[in-house]
Amino acid sequence: MALPPQYNLDDLLHLMRRLRDPLTGCPWDIKQTFASIVPFTLEETYEVIDAIERQDYGHLYEELGDLLFQIVFYSQLAAERQMFTCNDVIHQLVAKLVARHPHVFPQGTLESRRSATETHSDQTIKETWENLKREQRGERGIRGRLGDVPDSLPGLMRAAKLQKRAANHDFDWPDTAGVMDKIKEELLEVEGAVAGGDQVEVAEEIGDLLFSCVNLARHLGVDSETAMRTANRKFETRFAAMETRAEELGKNFDDLPLSEKDRLWEWSKQQTGG
Repeated sequence: MALPPQYNLDDLLHLMRRLRDPLTGCPWDIKQTFASIVPFTLEETYEVIDAIERQDYGHLYEELGDLLFQIVFYSQLAAERQMFTCNDVIHQLVAKLVARHPHVFPQGTLESRRSATETHSDQTIKETWENLKREQRGERGIRGRLGDVPDSLPGLMRAAKLQKRAANHDFDWPDTAGVMDKIKEELLEVEGAVAGGDQVEVAEEIGDLLFSCVNLARHLGVDSETAMRTANRKFETRFAAMETRAEELGKNFDDLPLSEKDRLWEWSKQQTGG
């Protein structure tokens, strides 16, 4: 019995061209644009993250395939407009990574190798990486040291990236004590804004508080987005336990007074290790 063919990247590119064929392709794929598939790209990215965080490695390769398809889709749209191809994307990526890793590719070619006895400190590698990125930002006409941090990043992630970039230029708190004090200061400012009743000011001060919390997480080596997703998942699990417990007791959860819901919450925390 013959085994099914092992498809490769060329097959995927061929499939993409078939899907976009204006005469015999898929009507849905044909009408898509760069902008229209952005939401799907975000969704597939988060599904990859979710599989990793749940350690669902049995489905991770499938989710990675879905994410790869998004890149192939963009590349096909670009090829149709004679902008660039998927091979151009791969070439640019390899060239950029070779250039940014002179400690691995000393002659600046993919084939060159460093001596196995040659060592480089993490700090030296980081400085080289940042210097090369800075040069590339200049070549692309990006002004300012924070100019290429995408606006479209999730808020917590973008805050951490902005802070990290500023820290690379020696603009940072020297330790966590200063950040802790800043959080306390921002919390007081939130309380003041709430007391003043100005909703615009309240929103601004809460933003400052969140920004400071991200700063603390960064100083402690915690990824804010991951921590937030973990907290969301924990809350969801505990809330579901509350609902189940109420049903077991023959009660309608929505009809319970807040005091009893609080007791169920404490019970659910004990059940989930909180």
